Amino acid sequence: MTQTVSVSEMMVESGVAFGTSGARGLVVAMTDRVCFTYTCAFLQHLSAIGQFEPGRAVAIAGDLRPSTPRILAACAAAIRHMGGEVAYCGFVPSPAVAAYGFAQGIPSLMVTGSHIPADRNGIKFNRIDGEVLKPDELAMRAQDVTLPDLFDDAGMLKAPQDCGPLIDVEAAYVRRYADFFGPDPLKGLKLGIYQHSAVGRDVVATIVERLGGEAVRLGRSEVFIPVDTEAVRPEDQELARGWAAELALDAILSTDGDSDRPLLADETGTWLRGDVLGILCARALHVETVATPVSCNTALELSGLFDEVRRTRIGSPFVIEAMNALIAQGATACGYEANGGFLLGTPVTQNGRELGALPTRDAVLPMIAVLADARARGVALSALQRQLPARYTFSERLQDYPTASSQALLAQLQEGSGDAVLERLSAMFGPLAGEAVAFDVTDGLRITFAGGDIIHLRPSGNAPELRCYTEAATPERSAELNGQVLAMIAAAAKADA
Repeated sequence: MTQTVSVSEMMVESGVAFGTSGARGLVVAMTDRVCFTYTCAFLQHLSAIGQFEPGRAVAIAGDLRPSTPRILAACAAAIRHMGGEVAYCGFVPSPAVAAYGFAQGIPSLMVTGSHIPADRNGIKFNRIDGEVLKPDELAMRAQDVTLPDLFDDAGMLKAPQDCGPLIDVEAAYVRRYADFFGPDPLKGLKLGIYQHSAVGRDVVATIVERLGGEAVRLGRSEVFIPVDTEAVRPEDQELARGWAAELALDAILSTDGDSDRPLLADETGTWLRGDVLGILCARALHVETVATPVSCNTALELSGLFDEVRRTRIGSPFVIEAMNALIAQGATACGYEANGGFLLGTPVTQNGRELGALPTRDAVLPMIAVLADARARGVALSALQRQLPARYTFSERLQDYPTASSQALLAQLQEGSGDAVLERLSAMFGPLAGEAVAFDVTDGLRITFAGGDIIHLRPSGNAPELRCYTEAATPERSAELNGQVLAMIAAAAKADA
């Protein structure tokens, strides 16, 4: 017996909501029925815009979370129900399956919760020409899906499903970088690979070795570890410093869970901020124009390296929209986020070799490009970073802080005219940062102070957290200010409880 369900209603009922490029939620809420429905909605939308039809393949892959194989099977069942063929790519990085889909002109999806804990997961969707954008997301939410009688009362598939034969997409992903950079751009470098539970842990090591570097594999885990490249755990900071000192490493490479966000440490074991890595990568590739969220380091503009910079809301769909606008002007263009995920909007050429566009977050390109550039310049990574204007960012989050509380706080701070807002912000944050002289509400509330400090508050889009981004003239000041802001907000919340 079939049943027609509304995606928007299912989102409310299940709590599995659409966010950046897809849907995320608690594993217990991501039943086979929910995942099947969302995949059908994705393909129905693509069918409406001429990007999917029966008989067409859809590429699928996943990360190393325990729940991923089950969700992959539910997605595969939905693809077959819609008349499609499953191109099963296994457990590979998000950019690897996306690149395969773009090359083949087929849709793709990645089962991943990225950096969030293993009790959550998600499905990231790609059109045939790039990530789904906000208009696609709205169209997917508006779908009604007719479900077949495949599910039990708990919303799980009654019969086992398989994903079909495995397609090798990693080889092409490795060749992408080996062909562009050549055989020895990393020659002489001893590079640690912090593997943890990242799905790309082996392919990153393979690429390093193909490019002439020595790969030292470190910290492999068979238990999922939620590595957030924007808020690196204290234990990961300690591990990196220890490995760098003990093993005399030139750098340490790592990624988040689905290997689309990089984490690169210098020769001292200090992790580079993702927004600094983005600037250095864009410089290394000689890209002319850059799109990046408002939260990212202002050394981008201060460096004077780029013809145009466009600031956006946080999230790859917004970065891609701005990057596409830059491409339309005829310039070479890229985008990156504070998490380090780098999007190459146009092909770039170096030494007679061309690297094709890859308009989705990638972790490998920024790490390899910056390491190769440092070696070519004959400097260490720390010295390469010091070539940029002295601006340092730091981000952390206040966990278990309800989204409604975050929104109420920002609404209170922004109430009234511009002068009244600045007066209020100065009164609240003045003891920490001095006089507030400007504010930006592009995404959350970003405040600039007379002394050059920046405080940016924003509710998380996928968890009950308040994110705080700070920027200052030294890394110590940026970190100190961040801690002071979050402590102040936490104390106020406790007093109000």
